[in-house]
Amino acid sequence: MSIKVYNTLTRSKEDFIPLVPGKVTMYVCGPTTYNYIHLGNARPIVVFDTIRKYFEYKGYQVTYVQNFTDVDDKIINRANEEGVDPLKLSQRYIKEYEKDAAALHVRPADVHPKVSEHIPEIISLVKTLVDQGHAYEIDGDVYFDVDSFSEYGKLSGRSLEDLRSGARVEVDQRKKNPLDFALWKSAKPGEPAWDSPWGKGRPGWHIECSAMSQKYLGDTFDIHGGGYDLVFPHHENELAQAEAATQRPFVRYWLHNGFITVNEEKMSKSLGNFFLVREILSKYPGEVVRFFLLSTHYRSPLDFDLNKLAEHQKALERIKNTLRNLDQVKKQGPGKDASQEAEVKEFLHRLAEFRNQLEAAMDDDFNTALAIGILFDLCREINAAVTALGSSKHFEEAITQAWDLLTVFAQDILGIVQVDDVLGTSAADSDFVNALMELILSVRQDARAKKDWATADLIRSRLQELGVTIEDTPQGPRWRR
Repeated sequence: MSIKVYNTLTRSKEDFIPLVPGKVTMYVCGPTTYNYIHLGNARPIVVFDTIRKYFEYKGYQVTYVQNFTDVDDKIINRANEEGVDPLKLSQRYIKEYEKDAAALHVRPADVHPKVSEHIPEIISLVKTLVDQGHAYEIDGDVYFDVDSFSEYGKLSGRSLEDLRSGARVEVDQRKKNPLDFALWKSAKPGEPAWDSPWGKGRPGWHIECSAMSQKYLGDTFDIHGGGYDLVFPHHENELAQAEAATQRPFVRYWLHNGFITVNEEKMSKSLGNFFLVREILSKYPGEVVRFFLLSTHYRSPLDFDLNKLAEHQKALERIKNTLRNLDQVKKQGPGKDASQEAEVKEFLHRLAEFRNQLEAAMDDDFNTALAIGILFDLCREINAAVTALGSSKHFEEAITQAWDLLTVFAQDILGIVQVDDVLGTSAADSDFVNALMELILSVRQDARAKKDWATADLIRSRLQELGVTIEDTPQGPRWRR
């Protein structure tokens, strides 16, 4: 089954067909680095990391680019408040971003371009637009002429007339059209500035991503991602200036994640409902935050409160406990009962069905919410099989396949568990625990042989309090966490 994606440009689901067979090129707008990232920043970071990993699972070679905007009005204002160099301030918060992204189990992009390191490419693109008549210079400022691009508004689905009537942009009498946007800004005192054909200055916001994405991915690439709030004006302007410059399609599939709300209101500083990821990570593990962010389809709004994180943390234990049960059976080795071969084959068939269901969910526009629900069903099936079939000598292959299926989707793709953290013991510790449990079970068996039921039951009940279950089987006692 092919992967279907919802393309904002066509406002429909489409079969994903890459520009180059077997390869995927992706660009995702990264944060403006003047503060710690907030939960709204974290959602696209986690969503597109998951999409990237699923493409890799399906066998694609993925080139993933995510920028850092390290030259911007917000950075300059914050740097002036703190009395520091804007580029140094930005670099500090890039390092803090890297800490938070790692805690969310987000893999670094193949390239993390910074605006400050791509000024020549930006100037070259601006110059091309000026030379082609799509941009004009006034007093050292360069603006994109939206009237020169006949398809302006096609991404957001708005006409120039509608945009003019609803425009909230500051009126600059020098501009040909109030909607014309800055490609290059003339230097102001105390701001970072670079030499250009129009004098000293710095890039506008939108031109940065066009220049950097095309440098690493080419004039046309497969996927451009970001939050829904970027559709207009940022992505609309990116598309216009890129296609005006090259006369080629800029992006084949535009993917946008929905807003995060707090008590059903959009999260924003002005409303005082603003959550930094760093603050949340001080209360909950990164995997719980990631689980929460993926528990709703990426295009849908996601309502946040801390109580929901507590619920997700509890739910996540079900997957972790299944991994612990599988690990325990793996360590105990194959059983001796040869009478359950048909049941084991049926379980293997069910595992194949679960893989098909998980792939179908992710193939349908990366429906992580549905995939997570299927994972919980898979855990119930695995736990029941461990109890019923764990003593079968035919069960070893099934355990391996169940382990692989669960870890590939829960860890490698969705990133909501980390197996090493779940098991939480080194090989030496694991050997010690196994030896200790053998000793305890031996003492209990001696008590049972002597019909000392009180001692045998006491051992069972105390182990149960510690989360360890004892099962008395015809082949002898077995234990699992």
